[in-house]
Amino acid sequence: MSFSKSYIKLVERFLPSPFVIAILLSGITFFLALLFTDQEGNVLKQSQSILGYWQTGFWELLAFTMQMVLILLLGHTLALTPFFSRIIHKIASIPNNTAQAGFLISFFTIIMSFLNWGLCLVFGAILSRRIGENFTAQNKAFNYGILGAAGYSGMMVWHGGLSASAPLKVAEAKHFLIDKVGIISISETLFSTMNIVISFVLLIAVPALFYLVGKYFKSNSDYQLILTHKEEKVEEIQPNDSENKTWIAYVLGGVMLLSAILFAVDKWQSNQAFIDLNFVNFLFLTFGILLHGSLSKFMAAVNSGIQGVSGIVIQFPLYSGIMGIMKYSGLVILISDFFVSISTSTSFPILTFFSAGLVNFFVPSGGGQWAVQGPIVVEAAQALNIPIPKIVMALSYGDQITNMLQPFWALPLLGITQLKAKDILPYSLFALILGSLIFIGGLLVF
Repeated sequence: MSFSKSYIKLVERFLPSPFVIAILLSGITFFLALLFTDQEGNVLKQSQSILGYWQTGFWELLAFTMQMVLILLLGHTLALTPFFSRIIHKIASIPNNTAQAGFLISFFTIIMSFLNWGLCLVFGAILSRRIGENFTAQNKAFNYGILGAAGYSGMMVWHGGLSASAPLKVAEAKHFLIDKVGIISISETLFSTMNIVISFVLLIAVPALFYLVGKYFKSNSDYQLILTHKEEKVEEIQPNDSENKTWIAYVLGGVMLLSAILFAVDKWQSNQAFIDLNFVNFLFLTFGILLHGSLSKFMAAVNSGIQGVSGIVIQFPLYSGIMGIMKYSGLVILISDFFVSISTSTSFPILTFFSAGLVNFFVPSGGGQWAVQGPIVVEAAQALNIPIPKIVMALSYGDQITNMLQPFWALPLLGITQLKAKDILPYSLFALILGSLIFIGGLLVF
């Protein structure tokens, strides 16, 4: 048996579903907190305290969960507009095999990720699905898992783009660490020479990787069955509703756009940050209505995307509970302190990268991770005389790279493509290895 077949069979055999992974991580976090953190009382009392942390954290991020649902749902809706559908159709008509498709999907998904991570997830999923449908209709052999992994690749670079949680948070006028670090402009983080160079290298190297992976790993006819027997196709989601008045959508969308512009101008004149999740969701809603051109078409697109967010609705509270244990038990501090204790001024950015990657398995939220880990790495960076913007980006890089093994954010893509986590993670693992080398190299050079 060849290496490629053995590798795929090994992953398929041992990799559980995303929901089971969330449950397993909850159990692992509980026992780690029980073993390594100082809790009062006997084992039973300690267990009760940790369960209390879990339940407290379980409901702490309901507002954030709704923001995540909306950014993915509205991103899905925006990607289904005629404007984006035409772009996707043109790109989908270019490739003739898995290697070419992997390159193109990854390249355009990464570009989208620099704009917004929610849009990149949905755009990559729909593009992967459309190319798979084209290959199936043409009776071409292809590896759908590679296409799905390429569509997910934007999630390993998003934290260096315009929707980055940590860099945007420290650029706000009243962020929670302002007394320690002040306001850090995005010109020092997102638009720094280091991040621009790293982002450019990733834009070339990751698509090239998927091209090579597509050349090496053979096609699987089972993927064609997924698309052949799926009743609903992406291109049929948008209804043809001639009865709905377009002027209603344009008036509503126009008012919303004007409101967004006035809000942004007011914040800009007051020297306040305004690009946050709520603002991005508002823009997605506005342009979704405008570009669909009617309310019925917009709502049909919304209904088509509901299934893709179901995993977030159920699983995000579990991860929020994990974050509660990590935060209230002090476990995240122990992890960060360990990496700090073995660090030097040269190694600390690299160890911050690794610690952030580890914590991301338990807290798969860039904003949430910065909230619990940010104060620790900032204090250590100041003690070691390391520029804070570099540490912000090191944590951002670590947070995003392990998304290639943490399937939580792949849930919308899996819903759209009808793939399973075990179909894409064998190939996204290669992207994790390559990306880690690029990020570490960038942190060492700059």
